Amino acid sequence: MSEFQLVLLIIGAIVVAAVYLYGLWQQWRYRRSLGREYSESLPVAAGKPLEAGADEALDERLAQDAGQASSQEPCVSPDDKADYVVTLYFKFPLTAQALDGFWQRRFDYGKPVQACGCNAASGNWERLVQESSASYSAVRIALLLVDRSGAISDTRLNDFRELLGEIGRKLDADMTLPLADAAIERARELDKFCSEVDQMIALNILPGGGRELFGSEVAQAMQQIGMSLQADGTFHQIGEGGATLFTLGAADGTPFQHHTLDQMRVGGLSLLLDIPRVGEPVRRFDEMTLLGMEIATLLRATLVDDQRVALGKAALAQIRAQVEAVEARMLAGDVAPGGAQALRLFS
Repeated sequence: MSEFQLVLLIIGAIVVAAVYLYGLWQQWRYRRSLGREYSESLPVAAGKPLEAGADEALDERLAQDAGQASSQEPCVSPDDKADYVVTLYFKFPLTAQALDGFWQRRFDYGKPVQACGCNAASGNWERLVQESSASYSAVRIALLLVDRSGAISDTRLNDFRELLGEIGRKLDADMTLPLADAAIERARELDKFCSEVDQMIALNILPGGGRELFGSEVAQAMQQIGMSLQADGTFHQIGEGGATLFTLGAADGTPFQHHTLDQMRVGGLSLLLDIPRVGEPVRRFDEMTLLGMEIATLLRATLVDDQRVALGKAALAQIRAQVEAVEARMLAGDVAPGGAQALRLFS
């Protein structure tokens, strides 16, 4: 062997050793950022679900990470009561494209799905989208169990579980894959609770003498009190945080449209309060009552109930008691009216 060949052989050996050592260092760094020191003591086999209760230490660490600030769009931590949550822990950081099978089917389950990723560089949890370019040491994918259309079906939940399990095994990832039966039972109980508190309150505004209201007349009154016409064809009262407090629409459901306001006529209006979707519903009802009276004055109309009988103090007090009962029921069920969980469940 020539001296030149010997030099090349030595250089090659050094390069291979450097690459190997760099890989070990990268693995140690990412394991440390994810908290793998906890998981290595747990009985977890690669590509298989964690045993029930075995991932408590990891979940505690991940929950802490989820609350940290991120330079990317932060991810809302999934709710184990309202979501079916699958977590995949990668042995080496991967990009969002590794979940290709999930992205293709994420709209197949009839309920909203949200994905979060633990950024391998920052350690922060952030919203995960298909186009994400960062690398992630773990991902959490959550399927909402209940919304206003009802509870998730057994078939769809099992399909979701099977898909994520297959992806996890393909990626040789450690994962938490909860049992579907327990989630189905939880979904049914939650759906029953939601159906009990899912109420809207309507105050009707009726012009006297069989008179109809022009759309332009209504729009002018709404402008005076600060309600704006939205894409759904109703006027919205927006709160400080940008959420809708009340809506006002035609009593017969005809949508208001900017280009037809001059030609449109309505026989009455309905001012609506969606109880589960607003914070402090009783307080909002009091505000809505005053607002309804103001609108009625501006339009020379009367505040009436569904039977077109003028609403007096006794009737308003009865409605208020109904709102109060719903608010108390929601708080007792640990679902705060107008909170993030309520906005998802009552969507």
